[in-house]
Amino acid sequence: MVESAAIAAREILTGLHAVMAARGSAQAKLDKVVDIIAEAMESEVCSIYVLKEGHLELFATHGLNREAVHKTRLEMGEGLVGTIAEQMLILNLEEASRHPQFAFRPETGEEHFHSFAGIPIVRRETPIGVLTVQHEDSRKYLEVEIEALQTVAMVLSELLASAGLADGTKGRARDTGSQALAGLKLVTGMARGRAVFHQPKVTVEHTVAEDIEAERARVYSAFRKMREQIDNNIRDAEFGVGGEHHEVLETYKMFAYDEGWSRRINEAIDSGLTAEAAIERVQQRTRARMQEIDDPLLKERMHDLEDLSNRLLRIVSGKLGTAASQGLQEDTILIARNLGPAELLDYDKRRLKGIVLQEGSLTAHVTIVARAMGVPMLGKVEDIRHIAAEGDEILLDGDHGTLVVRPEPRERDQFDQSMATTQARRAEFAANLSKPAQTLDGLAVELMVNAGLAEDADHLDAVGAEGIGLFRTEFQFLVAATLPGRESQYKLYKSVLQAAGDKPVVFRTIDIGGDKALPYLDEKDEAENPAMGWRALRLSLDRQALMKAQARALIEAAAGRHLKVMFPMVSEPWEYEEARALFEDQIAWLRGQKRFLPTVVEYGAMLEVPALAEMLDQLLPRLDFLSIGTNDLTQFLFAADRGDPRLADRYDWLSPAILRFLKRIIAQCDAAETPVRICGEMGGRTLEAMALLGLGLRRFSITPAAVGPLKAMIRSLDVAKVAEQMDELLANPPRDMRRALASWARETGVILD
Repeated sequence: MVESAAIAAREILTGLHAVMAARGSAQAKLDKVVDIIAEAMESEVCSIYVLKEGHLELFATHGLNREAVHKTRLEMGEGLVGTIAEQMLILNLEEASRHPQFAFRPETGEEHFHSFAGIPIVRRETPIGVLTVQHEDSRKYLEVEIEALQTVAMVLSELLASAGLADGTKGRARDTGSQALAGLKLVTGMARGRAVFHQPKVTVEHTVAEDIEAERARVYSAFRKMREQIDNNIRDAEFGVGGEHHEVLETYKMFAYDEGWSRRINEAIDSGLTAEAAIERVQQRTRARMQEIDDPLLKERMHDLEDLSNRLLRIVSGKLGTAASQGLQEDTILIARNLGPAELLDYDKRRLKGIVLQEGSLTAHVTIVARAMGVPMLGKVEDIRHIAAEGDEILLDGDHGTLVVRPEPRERDQFDQSMATTQARRAEFAANLSKPAQTLDGLAVELMVNAGLAEDADHLDAVGAEGIGLFRTEFQFLVAATLPGRESQYKLYKSVLQAAGDKPVVFRTIDIGGDKALPYLDEKDEAENPAMGWRALRLSLDRQALMKAQARALIEAAAGRHLKVMFPMVSEPWEYEEARALFEDQIAWLRGQKRFLPTVVEYGAMLEVPALAEMLDQLLPRLDFLSIGTNDLTQFLFAADRGDPRLADRYDWLSPAILRFLKRIIAQCDAAETPVRICGEMGGRTLEAMALLGLGLRRFSITPAAVGPLKAMIRSLDVAKVAEQMDELLANPPRDMRRALASWARETGVILD
């Protein structure tokens, strides 16, 4: 069946080539295309819908009632066809009527057909139509058939564009006034510059090959040139060696040398496509598969492959005129849908001041590299490529997640003042870094930092931190294409400990699973609430080989030193006991092998699940320390997803409920003489940190950037007075706790950022 489908795919391409070369109207060609596809695939129905005047109009069909042509119309998002166009996804259904978006149109006469496949017709990243096939019997369409339909859709996009039939082929009016936009804070910092579009997209104009071997030679040559470029970029990177960004680039390089990817492109050429069309078809298929996967991490990793595909397309087509290759002429804010890490490295670091992405995420490879380069970056600015034009002035505020396109003089002046104030404030905070974190009444406060990069340990003195209170070991797993082995983990942990010197490092065992799923672990079960799903310690105890490898790596890396290990998302004491026993077993085994061991091993737990607070009397005697993860704890307490903007006002760290909860935990730990530390974002905010000090907390682990502001706040307050104020406020909670605390801080001279 696969072989016959492959033959059908070649027949479609051959017939399509003839149709495109022939004279005739666009309508006549569309009518011929649906006949060719239906005959080659032995399909009862093939139809083409075109986006016209805001509706998806049936333009051509083989098998449906011809009277419905130019009469049947669907809205974007309506029915299967509207869903395909709106979401730009591929549907391959054995039984179309079972799909929740199925909408029956009686005038088409499609009630006899069961199986359905639909492909979006896309022009310059905008949907302009849909191509569908239907069969009377129920069956899944083969991959080779779907790929053939994708190729047809590519050709149809050019036909519809040249004929001006679709809405998406017309230009779009653009506002020329000042516009303020908001986005996701990816890399902090402020920058101003002129808009430059990355423009990685190459439109494929010729799809059918005249000489297959010549096309194959072009692809081989392009692969060699692309790999050489990437090797050079990695070699010439100017922001140091080692660290997470280096591993990211090596993983990216591994994608570039992936034989499976090049093999799929060669197979597409074998079917009769040009080099450009083959690359595009494989890229479209990969993109379609990603839309079928809910895992956000896996989707992010595919941005690297998207970057490589675009790079390969530019090379093979000879269209190398990107902003990077032309050189930046002035201070630049780079605009793109998304970027791969190697594409970012193509740019002149002296001119590149900031980046704005239509997509982007906190764990994407390009974010890690941009952070290492110190380039401010915003993501999720959805309409930026339509609002901004080449050369527009842009003011980017990565600290607050905002930007202004084409600022007015007043906005420019405000931005300059804010930048000057920020720089002065940072200089003021920097002056405090070398000073002790001690309150006016002489209380010493411990300030450590959260980390996930090996290089973070190199900068502890520079940021004024006393150590690493939370090292997120899962970051190495998140950026890797395959499961990191014990040896690679050992090297990372050892380098962190060596860089930290005599300062303590608390390693949290991997917190993966749920919303941080790893594709190579093959966790296929979907969870309705991933943050509360099969993740962190639950997953590690289930996959003990994974945890044993990490335990061995940590123990061996800390030989001759003090090792601090912390287990995430403990919900019951037995989970902690089982995890600790696993580590102890590995220590006993290594001792039997006469291996050099840590001088001391301390074990801690993270309190993120509220249920654990009710069992602390049982757990504290066995704990060496406790860390409170306020990010998850708060969302679990309030049943409020911290990522949902609609619930932002419910996710309040200064709510009396969370403050009372934390006060009980801190008091219980103090009574048991068990050190307790805050590790979440709450501790890195000056007002919240002031409240925590008033509750009795004395240890913090925060982001490095928060150390300076927190030291300034700590050195400006009398903790006894704060404690007295907190007792009063929690006994009679005001309607707005945040406002009440901020007002009290101002009146008493506490420095808040």
